[in-house]
Amino acid sequence: MRICVYAASSAHCAPAFHEAARRLGRLLAQADCSVVYGGGGIGLMGAVADGALEAGGHVVGIIPRFMTEVEWQHPGIANLEVVEDMRERKHRLLTGSDAVVALPGGCGTLEELFEAITLKRLGIYFNPIVLVNTNGFYDDLQRFMLKTIHEKMMNREHAEMWSLVDFPDEVLPRIRATPTWREDARALASVKG
Repeated sequence: MRICVYAASSAHCAPAFHEAARRLGRLLAQADCSVVYGGGGIGLMGAVADGALEAGGHVVGIIPRFMTEVEWQHPGIANLEVVEDMRERKHRLLTGSDAVVALPGGCGTLEELFEAITLKRLGIYFNPIVLVNTNGFYDDLQRFMLKTIHEKMMNREHAEMWSLVDFPDEVLPRIRATPTWREDARALASVKG
């Protein structure tokens, strides 16, 4: 499987976040999954890549050119694809992925995650989206997303587009247990009364 991982570039968040990211990378590599991520060398991005590489995994980094100019790329990634901009990076990360996994992160991680959820709602992306809820990081986001459903900004069925797990060890079982998204996704995309 090719797993797209979104994650923070911050090196200053709590060690538990870094440990979970490294463990996820290691688990994915041990399961013979390819890790496709943003190509960064620090923060949770660097930790997930480190974990996968330490376990002998295949890692693909996709990074915009301007980030390589300030040397944000992971130095140990043999398969580093340099693209022109953030838009192309997001497209390349998602294209061909068998699942999306979102580790905790800031606005960039959230933007990537929301694009994946939006594409799933529109019937363009059909694969699992799993949020790793380390230390309850995504609790408030989950409440907010359920509020959008309660307020009829999305349909009840849209809550099935993503799922939360507390630990990296739960990611692959959740991916395997998640059915392909509905073929009638476009018919379901508009809000029903």
